[in-house]
Amino acid sequence: MVQDRINVLARRVPVWAVWLLALAPAVWTFYLGLTGGLGAEPIKALERELGEIALQLVILGLCITPLRRHLGVNLIRFRRAVGLLAFSYVCLHLLVWLVLDVQILAQIWADIVKRPYVTVGFSAFLLMIPLALTSNDLSLRRLGPRWRQLHKLTYGVAVLGAVHFIWLSKGFQIEPLIYLAVILGLLVLRWRPLARIRSA
Repeated sequence: MVQDRINVLARRVPVWAVWLLALAPAVWTFYLGLTGGLGAEPIKALERELGEIALQLVILGLCITPLRRHLGVNLIRFRRAVGLLAFSYVCLHLLVWLVLDVQILAQIWADIVKRPYVTVGFSAFLLMIPLALTSNDLSLRRLGPRWRQLHKLTYGVAVLGAVHFIWLSKGFQIEPLIYLAVILGLLVLRWRPLARIRSA
């Protein structure tokens, strides 16, 4: 079966290879920024690219459980790496905004408080911090069942990230709405009653 072949292949791929593959776009994007390949507003383009990759990784992380539950494709061993990669990209996105874009400390706080899209995006970042700090075996053992409850914050992060993208986009753009629709669809697939209906 196709899923069996995918599972065998997934077991052969080392986790460090996922890190290398996923970080390559960041290196390339920074290179383009340094060499003038990001257009007339390189900082804004860099912010957007890093933020969008972060959102894509969050969505990829949300895909892992439905893939296993509904299609039999097991990528669980990569879930921690995908989550930490998403957090890494969010940190890069935030650093570009802080250091290269705004730069003024008072203005940073003013933007967080007064600009709704910044407030939403920063809220998503805050929710990711406990997820990143507990993405290790020690925290899993110590927290026990509470670990799963804590990591449901990922759902909020995903929705807030999509709303941040929609709010940030100028005018009506279909791409951010597609991200939100995909996220909502994935959350529906994770809904326990739906899983029971499918298994009945």
